[in-house]
Amino acid sequence: MRLQKLLAEAGLGSRRQIEIWIGQARLSINGRIAQLGDRAAFGDSIRLDGNPVTLERMAVRVLAYHKPIGEIVTRNDPQGRSSVFEQLPRLAHGKWVAVGRLDYNTSGLLLLTNSGDLANRLMHPRYAVERTYEVRIQGVLGERELERLRQGVEIGDGPAAFESIDACGGEGSNRWYRVRLREGRNREVRRMFATVDRRVNRLIRIQYGPIPLPRELAAGAWRELNAREIALLREAPKPGIRPRPRVVRDRQIC
Repeated sequence: MRLQKLLAEAGLGSRRQIEIWIGQARLSINGRIAQLGDRAAFGDSIRLDGNPVTLERMAVRVLAYHKPIGEIVTRNDPQGRSSVFEQLPRLAHGKWVAVGRLDYNTSGLLLLTNSGDLANRLMHPRYAVERTYEVRIQGVLGERELERLRQGVEIGDGPAAFESIDACGGEGSNRWYRVRLREGRNREVRRMFATVDRRVNRLIRIQYGPIPLPRELAAGAWRELNAREIALLREAPKPGIRPRPRVVRDRQIC
């Protein structure tokens, strides 16, 4: 088994994080510096920064956490802001890995698991696992703007498109929309609405893959998924090639 997959399955971190450690020459296997592509087994002597790594096959656990506005999805913050990891139960071995991130001003469903391998599969662009959000913006979108967001807009690091976007009410100058997309680039939803001159003033993730935000889950609380729900998550990543969205140019807006 490749080293990064082995360590991810043992809860040491995500595959991406472990690949970074390998690139920094922080990992060794049986006395030699590890290289990308190296294979390892549970019986090998593996060290991180010279310290032995204890590997144990662990049962996969997944938490559904209702992230409130005002928490960050990282363990260390120079500004001293509250972290989602401060709210989670302790693990005897390994650590919780966040399945994607929600920014400081975004609330809703955040999945966390002790399996770096599962986290990697749920986040990897190859598998295109669907995310659903409810978005409140200032103003109403016209049909031309809705079509642009469905067909594809340029957001600086490539084109992006919603799988679907549907109006779901609102009052005054604010309107709510429900959107679905299959990737998780940084602040992607906010940047997409900015291309049609709309500012997002509330953003809530309500579903990740087959798992919805539990209605009874209060902000700042978590619930552990059961075996059936974890099985559904394992089945969600389905590799396939999806065409890149094309960018629809609207001269009146661009």
